[in-house]
Amino acid sequence: MAPEFLEGEVILIEPEGLATDGSFVLARLNDEWIFRQLARHDAGWRLQALNPAYPPADIPDLDAVKGVIIQKSKPGRRKASKRYVE
Repeated sequence: MAPEFLEGEVILIEPEGLATDGSFVLARLNDEWIFRQLARHDAGWRLQALNPAYPPADIPDLDAVKGVIIQKSKPGRRKASKRYVE
């Protein structure tokens, strides 16, 4: 999910978090865990990667979403963190 998330960063996932358009989410799709950005699409939703090499996946509802990323940080660097939910 570069450039937003880099290897080695720690992410915090809220399993009961409110998934909205633009949220970064952890989803279970076709028996796989995927980390994508959620986007409103036509009558449903789309899970899209920031890397264009990975295709988007359309989902009819939010049942596939199992958690919302609420924060990321770099280990050992307290000030190098970003919150996605207030």
